[in-house]
Amino acid sequence: MLSLNSLRFGVRSPGGAPRRENRKSSIANLQSPIFNRTSRGSTLMEIIITLSILCVMGLAVAPLVQNTVRSRAESELRQGLREIRLAIDRYKEFNDATGGQLIPIELRTQSGYPKNLEVLYEGFVPVNKVDGKKVYFLRKLPVDPMTGEKDWRIRSSTDDPDSPSSNEEDVFDVHSKSSEKGLDGSRYDEW
Repeated sequence: MLSLNSLRFGVRSPGGAPRRENRKSSIANLQSPIFNRTSRGSTLMEIIITLSILCVMGLAVAPLVQNTVRSRAESELRQGLREIRLAIDRYKEFNDATGGQLIPIELRTQSGYPKNLEVLYEGFVPVNKVDGKKVYFLRKLPVDPMTGEKDWRIRSSTDDPDSPSSNEEDVFDVHSKSSEKGLDGSRYDEW
């Protein structure tokens, strides 16, 4: 017959008397996975606290990511403007070195600057050159990262420096068409 002691302390001995197990092993049984608190899962409060921390961290990182994206676009804008301006300068140097005589008549300007941006990347065959090789000053026209298009605001050599429009006689300088402000507070169309 089973007694309360046999149920509490363990298995019966072969002689029928209840065998008392070591108290330490019975405490160990209480710490089995069934009684282990961590195996039951997280409480609602723990989940709410974890989500709150993640939300705060996300809100703190969002402006940093936006500034990084904006900074990268500004860097691309500077690079694009630099490429076009260097191509304009190389065209002007070519014009000045040859006295404008190697530039086809339909592309010549009084100032010696290119007639349009297309001349820089489409190139032209110099006058009196029989080999037919074109002269290029720009591989391709960069995209304005602020507008997403290959459309730049140009300034002619005869334009008033403060004028927002151009008479488009030639291409002396280029600017972005975006009037947004950069991270430094200046407008992109003034760069």
